[in-house]
Amino acid sequence: MNIYERFNYLKKAFSFGKQNRLEGAPTEIVFMDFLQTYYDKQITDIQSSFRKSLVSSISDDSINENMAFQYPIFKIADDKKSDSAILLLHGLNERSWEKYLCWAEALTIRTGKPVILFPIAFHVNRTPTEWINPRIVRDYLPVRRKELNSPGNLTFANITLSDRITEYPLRFYISGKETAYNLKQLFYEIKSGRHPLFKENTQIDIFAYSIGALLSQVLLLSNPDGMFDDSKLFMFCGGSLFNRMNGNSKFIMDETAFTGIKNYYQNEFLTSTPELSDSVDIAFKSMIDEEVLKTYREVFFNCYSKKIKAISLKKDTVIPTAGIKAALGAECANECLTELDFPFAYSHEVPFPVTGNIPQEDLNRSFDSIFTPAAEFLA
Repeated sequence: MNIYERFNYLKKAFSFGKQNRLEGAPTEIVFMDFLQTYYDKQITDIQSSFRKSLVSSISDDSINENMAFQYPIFKIADDKKSDSAILLLHGLNERSWEKYLCWAEALTIRTGKPVILFPIAFHVNRTPTEWINPRIVRDYLPVRRKELNSPGNLTFANITLSDRITEYPLRFYISGKETAYNLKQLFYEIKSGRHPLFKENTQIDIFAYSIGALLSQVLLLSNPDGMFDDSKLFMFCGGSLFNRMNGNSKFIMDETAFTGIKNYYQNEFLTSTPELSDSVDIAFKSMIDEEVLKTYREVFFNCYSKKIKAISLKKDTVIPTAGIKAALGAECANECLTELDFPFAYSHEVPFPVTGNIPQEDLNRSFDSIFTPAAEFLA
C-alpha cells in the first residue's frame, strides 16, 4: 500500500453519512447512528454544572451533538454479518477521523474484521461545529492570551479544549467516563445481536492510540459487566500513567491547561472526590501515579499480559515509553511493550507525516512496522 496516495484518496472519499465502496481495495465505509440512551445521574449532574466557556455557554449535558451522532465502520464489502470486530479509539483533541482512515482500512484488510471508529465524548463529530470552525475560534485567541498572559502553545486547534479544561479540569475524566458508558451500550447492542452488521456474541478487540489507550486500560481494569472478558488490546503511542504524559502541544492543549489538569489529577482528584468510587473511578485513579493502587494495577496487567501488546515510539514526547513501562509494570512491559523509531521526522500527533517529502519506502515500511504486528495480534 502506498500510504501517501491512500491517505489522500481516503480523505476525499470519506464523507459523514455517505456509504462508500472504496476503490483499489475490497473495503467499504458504512455509517451507523448512535443515540445515547443510558444516562448515569452522577455524570449528568456534574455535566450540568459545566457552563462557562469561551466557545459555548450551555452546559455539557445539553450539547445534542454529543448525545446523538454517527460513527463510521470500515468493513469488507459484502452482506455478511461478522462475528468479530475491532474497536479503534483515537487520541485527545481529535476533530476529524482523517489520519485514522488509513489505519482502519489497513486493519480491516489485514484481519478481515470490521473496524469501528467510535468517537470519545466531545471529540470528532460529537461537538457543535463552531467549536472547530477556525474562523470562529480564532476570534477567541486574543481573549485567552490576554486573560492568561499568553500561555505557551495556544493555537486555534487547541483553544476549545484548552479553555474547557482550564475552567473545569474534571471535564477530562467525566468525558472519558461518559464514553465508557457509551461503549457499554454499544457492546450490548453488538453482543446481543441487535446490531445490523454483527452476529450475537461477537468478539470485540481494541486498537487504541494515545489517550484512547488510557481509556482502554481503565475499561479493562474496571471491566463493567464483564464486557471485556475476552478482549485483546493493542496500544500504539499510548498506555502511559497520566502523570508521565505531556499534553502541552499545539495540537492538544496549551501550557496553562496542561499544567492545571496535571496538578488537579495528581492532587485534588485523588483526595477530594469521594463520590467517585465505582470500578471505573478506581481504575482511573490507579492510572494517575505509579504509587497509587500499584499492586491492584500491576497484578491485573501481569495476569492480562497475553492479551496486551503495545508499541511506543522513541521520539514520542507526549506518551513516552518510560510512562508506559511504569503503568504496565516491569514484568508486563517486558513481555508486551516494544519501542520503535522511524527514519524521518515524526511526532506523537503525526506519526506518519503524509507530506510527500518523506521517501515512500520509508513511510510504507514504518507504517507496516506498526500495522503488521497489530493485525497479526488482533486477527
